[in-house]
Amino acid sequence: MDTHESTSGAPDQPLTAVGYAGVLRDLLPIALWRTDADGRIVEWSLAARDLLGHPPEEIIGRHAKPALVPEGNWDLAERLADRVHGGEAVAATLPVRHRDGHLVPMEMWICPAADRRGGTGILAIAVETTAVLHMRDSLAALEGLFTQSPIGLALLGPDLRFLRVNEALARMNGVPARDHLGKRLTEVAPGINAGALETVMRQVLASGEAVVDVRRTGHTPADPGRERTWSCSYAPLLDATGRRLGVVASLIDITDRQRAEGEAERARHRFALLAEAGTRIGTTLDLHRTAEEVAHVFVPRLADSADVHLREEVLDPDEAAASTHGVVRRVAMAFTDPSAPSENLAVGLTYRLPHGSVYERVIAEGRAMNLYRPDIPALISDPGADRLRTYLGTRLGAARLVPLVARGKVLGAVIVTRTVDREPFDQQDCVLIDELVARAALNIDNALMYTSQREAALTLQRSLTSSALPEVTGLELTGRYLPASDHEVGGDWFDAIALPRGRTGLVIGDVMGHGIHAAAVMGQLRTAVRTLARHDIPPALMLLSLDAAVADLGENEMATCVYAIHDPATGECLIARAGHPPPAVADAHGTITFLDGPPGTPLGTGVRDFRTERVGLGPGSVLALYTDGLIEARDRDLDQGMDQLARSLLDLDHPLDEICDRILGRMLPVAAQDDVAVLLARTPRFPGAGRSHADHRHLNIPARKVQEW
Repeated sequence: MDTHESTSGAPDQPLTAVGYAGVLRDLLPIALWRTDADGRIVEWSLAARDLLGHPPEEIIGRHAKPALVPEGNWDLAERLADRVHGGEAVAATLPVRHRDGHLVPMEMWICPAADRRGGTGILAIAVETTAVLHMRDSLAALEGLFTQSPIGLALLGPDLRFLRVNEALARMNGVPARDHLGKRLTEVAPGINAGALETVMRQVLASGEAVVDVRRTGHTPADPGRERTWSCSYAPLLDATGRRLGVVASLIDITDRQRAEGEAERARHRFALLAEAGTRIGTTLDLHRTAEEVAHVFVPRLADSADVHLREEVLDPDEAAASTHGVVRRVAMAFTDPSAPSENLAVGLTYRLPHGSVYERVIAEGRAMNLYRPDIPALISDPGADRLRTYLGTRLGAARLVPLVARGKVLGAVIVTRTVDREPFDQQDCVLIDELVARAALNIDNALMYTSQREAALTLQRSLTSSALPEVTGLELTGRYLPASDHEVGGDWFDAIALPRGRTGLVIGDVMGHGIHAAAVMGQLRTAVRTLARHDIPPALMLLSLDAAVADLGENEMATCVYAIHDPATGECLIARAGHPPPAVADAHGTITFLDGPPGTPLGTGVRDFRTERVGLGPGSVLALYTDGLIEARDRDLDQGMDQLARSLLDLDHPLDEICDRILGRMLPVAAQDDVAVLLARTPRFPGAGRSHADHRHLNIPARKVQEW
């Protein structure tokens, strides 16, 4: 503490303790000074120096009136001094002269004080008026904050015991404010994570740094039946020297907000899952692939297992009988639990629905239902599935059975489950599951219809396009048909017809489109060709008749075609094209020619421009008819495709079947991008025929050529 002595000629003054006024130093600085009976200043505090600018060594010993009192207040100062000398204490608001000359309004308490000689001096205790007003406003604001704030507020001492609690916090804890005082949080609210919060408060005291948004969860007497969540923030309460006096705590109840945020997050999750399902389910029209996509959308994000069952009478309607009624077959399965009996969960297993069971009602009524322990094992009636029933009864906590309904028909059901380790499905989960299954049902139904149509188309195509070609005069024949994929058929076809006088009709065609409709159109054209050919119709007239037939089928039908008649007596072919790729002719001398006669217009366009080209086929020559799928592909243009085909026809000293397989292997090293049909016809060699230039002249191949190798 600083001390100062008088340096005037007055008698010695006692040592003075006139430092800062303790705890009020920063909150409300108080200036203290004392005069003797003659009005000379004998004591001067450091706070007085800070407020009025006079250092102690300059002010002590001076007369107070001219040093501190403005001239206009000298008379008032005399009157007040007389009252104090008379033993009276006086409170007043007075201006005091600062060292630099400006006036400082001060709230003052002036009281008598004995000096060293026994006379009556004056003790002045002064506070700057603006500081008083500021402190008053601050105290009012602090009081208003504590009494009116909806946020829970508390002051805790360094021992973490409550010093003050506002009513908002008292309501949160369900304990009156007065019952908090002197107690720790663990005593007031033991139903929350109080120990962890006290650890945080000790860290705040130790570091002197605030901690924001610590979550407090649990039950309090205010709402013992409901778990609530609060956001807690803690800041150190420091004095001017940085000493930690305690902790200021603020709490906000975020239970409803957190619940809303949780619901919003779950809603975003559900929306994302629905969006993902739109891209993951139905990527193909393969039934089993679609069912697997359904199962994997559910697991593991929404459920611990997903089981897709289809009714046997839906999978195989042609074989439907009383024995298949009430039987379902597993077509897809996904599960996360390694303890699940995988041998009982294999795809392809069939189950008979227990009579009167919830599962039977789901299929019969087309209405989703929930199952909980211990009713889940009733899903299985197979006496040989004891291990599966045991698993269902011990590991599964909830199951939802949702019928697969599409176009008013129940196709089967999806069973999604959660183990006992997870919460059962809530209402929003059930809504999401039902929506996903409804979408899946449409995709599965599309796959079922596609599978049915494809089987019908394949059956139709097999019945209409026989790979067995007839034995004909003067020609060796072979042909191939390759669909674009295992899941799709088209309208490509080829055929050979024995004609009068030892001649042979050769035809190849391509109907626009794919599927059962294209196959059906192809079948009608094939039948028409066979019927008309037996009436010995020339190639151009044949195409005219086929064009009329296509026109009768509808405006949007179109096809391309080549029809040729080979006469072994002349060694010539009459060929007419309807918008089809040009046939290739490979002779025994290694010359390959693509016929460049009139290409004609596709069947069904109504233009009807068909002309005939005469082509000679010498001994050992091969006529190659093909559809555009053989030479056209995304990775090559038409000229490149024709070049590759020509190179595949260079070596003819092999069986015709081998030549055909070699062509397909070279032209289609990977899966075909479109249907492909190929028909090869080879003339027999003359005994002893060689590869001479004269032989080439004898072939009489026309001079018009697109390319020659």
